[in-house]
Amino acid sequence: MILEKITSPDKIKALGISELRALAGEVRKRIIEVTAKNGGHIAPSLGATDLAIALLHVFDPCQDRIVWDVGHQSYAYKILTGRNEQFDTLREFGGISGFNRMSESRYDAFGVGHSSTSISAALGITMAKDCLQESGLAIAVIGDGALTGGMAFEALNHAGHLNKNLIVILNDNNMSISPNVGALQKYFADFLVSRSYNKLKGKIWDILQNLPTPDHYKRRILHFAQKFEGNIVSTFAPNIIFEDMGFKYAGPIDGHNIAQLTRTFRRARDNMEGPVLLHVVTRKGKGYEPAEDNAAKFHGLGPFKVETGECINKSEITYSRVFGHKLMELANANKKIIAITAAMTDGTGLAEFAQKFPERFFDVGIAEQHAVTFAAGFATRGIKPVVAIYSTFMQRAYDQLIHDVALQKLAVVFCLDRAGLVGEDGATHHGSFDLSYLSLIPDLVIMAPSSSDELEKMLTFACNYQEGPVVIRYPRGVAPLCPARNSDIILGKSLLAMEGEKIAIMGVGNYYFEAEKLAELIKAKYSLNPAVIDVRFVKPLDLEMLHNLETNFDTVITLEDNALANGFGMAIKSFYCNSSIKVFSYGIPDEFITHGRIEILKSRLGLEAAQILKNLEDQDIF
Repeated sequence: MILEKITSPDKIKALGISELRALAGEVRKRIIEVTAKNGGHIAPSLGATDLAIALLHVFDPCQDRIVWDVGHQSYAYKILTGRNEQFDTLREFGGISGFNRMSESRYDAFGVGHSSTSISAALGITMAKDCLQESGLAIAVIGDGALTGGMAFEALNHAGHLNKNLIVILNDNNMSISPNVGALQKYFADFLVSRSYNKLKGKIWDILQNLPTPDHYKRRILHFAQKFEGNIVSTFAPNIIFEDMGFKYAGPIDGHNIAQLTRTFRRARDNMEGPVLLHVVTRKGKGYEPAEDNAAKFHGLGPFKVETGECINKSEITYSRVFGHKLMELANANKKIIAITAAMTDGTGLAEFAQKFPERFFDVGIAEQHAVTFAAGFATRGIKPVVAIYSTFMQRAYDQLIHDVALQKLAVVFCLDRAGLVGEDGATHHGSFDLSYLSLIPDLVIMAPSSSDELEKMLTFACNYQEGPVVIRYPRGVAPLCPARNSDIILGKSLLAMEGEKIAIMGVGNYYFEAEKLAELIKAKYSLNPAVIDVRFVKPLDLEMLHNLETNFDTVITLEDNALANGFGMAIKSFYCNSSIKVFSYGIPDEFITHGRIEILKSRLGLEAAQILKNLEDQDIF
């Protein structure tokens, strides 16, 4: 096998084209085998395998710094840059990351997890090389939808202005560019409204409209004419766009033709005079039929059967699914409810909503900032926008949330999926900061459900709330099916789920159940009967409940799946700062948490009930 001999990227340079093709097959097989066991982003990396091999054949990744936009594409690159033996540990605790990390390998030029960053980083590296008078190039590989993010266009604009030697490789896998979204539409304008183009178009349409054929044939001919027009635009527009921004454009290039790729890369490397954009066309999932047939499903998934592509994990009721179904129910009753997401239709549970209410569903692409202000615009006219975004991606729209929504007290609902620890995606994707950064914003209501029933109630409350923005944050994974409680959601009111004395345990969201377990352990070991509170509202705080605890309890314990810094626990400590009541808070420490299964991470952080009890015992509270 060729792959076994590739201990460093230098070995790839000596291979001939036929050997490179054979290597591509071996690398794809390796990716499929490992992701079938560990899960991961298989389709994007299979599509970019030939591209990674060609890059390493032509460039020196230590001298020519290669920046991948979103690590989803870079599994082949990892395998071929000295990590093949470790690749079995992909996304496992203590193993290699599913994304690029500078601390993991000297070949990783820049850490990535959120998209649309590669061109900015590569341009920064280019300018740094210029300042330091270093040799070598910077190469940005952008794709997988990342060009729908405005940051990529800001970087393209700046790179064109600076006119330095920079290579941008657009990995176009038919899921990257939507010609009707955002900035692209503006760049098409000169071409689409030109006099010559529209004069020709008018003549053709006049001829087609007046053909002496039956109407049903005429409709079919007009349909094909529309498709033909679209093909013309997609052929010529990229050239216009990028050259107008100051780039030399080459493409489209077959992203699975290694010989053509290597020739093109050499020409770009050896004839650099300013920034170059190479438009490479690939197919997501290349080489694995189930992934080719369903690229969206195989973009990122858990373990699966190699033979069929069937997922191994049982299909369980997740928070995302509960959210999607409840929102459809509410939208049936209220025609003013719309849904907005940022390239996460399936991940946020909105696929069925999109099918049922296509005119009330908006996927804005990887453009979280736009999504938030877009929703704000809707809200000014009495529409009820529900914005579903992963917690980690909401960080990218913080200014818009403050300036465009909260400051104007607009009634927008934000449903933050993947709050808390998310597991194998690691530090770039843990939603461990949302309570901290959201709690600072005036007039923002923040809720955290502890079960599927609680999420449904909270979503109903949020869709009826008109005084300002509401955030509902919930974790990745299965939504507990608890018995329905006969208590309504009332603004700023927590729920005393278990009465008790002396010790009160307050659980936020999913950690309510850890609070229950801790109470049972304390009761069994010390014959004490702690009260257990389902917090429900992180903001506003339940002041009545807190004053009652101060009067009747000695100790308050808070549990949350958020950073302790400026989290819920800190808010409770601040409330009781002049009180004799003792407060002990448990949550995520002040550090970036690595990747691994949630159960392992939780245990490592000491957030299991038995570990919390041991810590409390060490502090002599009993």
